[in-house]
Amino acid sequence: MSSERSAPFRVKICGITRAADAKDAAAAGADAIGLNFVVGSPRCLSIERASDIAAAVPPDVLRVGVFVGATAAEIRRCVAAVGLDAVQLHGRWPAADPALADPPETCAALAELPVIRAVHLAPGAGPAALDPARQWLARADALGHAPVLMLIDAAPSGPATAATLGGTGRTVDWLALRAAGGLPVPVGLAGGLRPDTVATAIRESGAVAVDVASGVESEPGRKDRVAMERFVAAARAAFAMR
Repeated sequence: MSSERSAPFRVKICGITRAADAKDAAAAGADAIGLNFVVGSPRCLSIERASDIAAAVPPDVLRVGVFVGATAAEIRRCVAAVGLDAVQLHGRWPAADPALADPPETCAALAELPVIRAVHLAPGAGPAALDPARQWLARADALGHAPVLMLIDAAPSGPATAATLGGTGRTVDWLALRAAGGLPVPVGLAGGLRPDTVATAIRESGAVAVDVASGVESEPGRKDRVAMERFVAAARAAFAMR
């Protein structure tokens, strides 16, 4: 499914909005948290709040900033202010709306940072489903800075907006992802994962990392401690079976 290069994380809890939830995620064994800076998302954070959350987790927990359509300069300012370790580009390419676009040039302009690139897999996608991702990767690589992970998420059910490009609870077709073939960088899985499905998702998709937001929440932006513990335990057990 993916290259032999190691992924920057195995288990990421995304859309953290409270320092207490960040501490619980770290205690549960997550090795990355996601801090959302996408305007319109129920999990969108201010710089001040994100800084408080980032400071609440141990240094060995990766702090990932999630962006859609932001410029490299805007991303860098946020990285410096919050203390982020990595950047996740969750927009589209190509995109009719520039506000939703994350082209390979943005990745290249962030050469000093690890970049995670999200890709939206449409339902019923065939063997060519990852061709746009391959093209994006090839362009980023040609520009001198490829992402460290491609994160496969579910496509929105209706018109795409910044708020519907992630954290919606929609599920990726795991077997279709495996059938679409590998990529030259590690492949992670997001989209509709839950504590009771993540092990099957890992087994069927072949992904080397998982990312969850709504699947461990009591309401948008508020994480459930027990659900996070169960999710991390199930994911790690599934990875250990390989």
